[in-house]
Amino acid sequence: MTVRQQVGAFIDRRGVQNFILGVILFNAVILGMETSPVIMQSAGPLIIVLDTICLSIFVIEIAAKLFARGLIPFFRSGWNIFDFVIVAISLIPSGQGLSVLRALRILRLLRVLSVTPSLRRVVEGLMAALPGMGSVFLLLLLISVH
Repeated sequence: MTVRQQVGAFIDRRGVQNFILGVILFNAVILGMETSPVIMQSAGPLIIVLDTICLSIFVIEIAAKLFARGLIPFFRSGWNIFDFVIVAISLIPSGQGLSVLRALRILRLLRVLSVTPSLRRVVEGLMAALPGMGSVFLLLLLISVH
């Protein structure tokens, strides 16, 4: 088994996926705490360190997936692109004009969708149903106008 295959097998383990899920949920709590001036005043430096650790874990996970899968196969998966964009947005330094993008870090919580297979199936099913739902909506609109 090559190193790439070993890294891929490690990333795909249920325990590793559950760990990433736990980090995502923990990070959501940390991001929520960052919105409280009282909490930030008393524990701000600790919260920032914890947020940085979570982001580092996400970067390591993305790098490991890129290494294990290869560049082209990695970006063929919409879920990998989704994870990559969310983590990349989180890496943008905060500053003038970019603070809005930095606020999008809360989207890291949406990574739960890509880590949890059952939620992925629900979202994929919903996306597949959207064209049909659009047709039904259009038909209802036509019926209600007449």
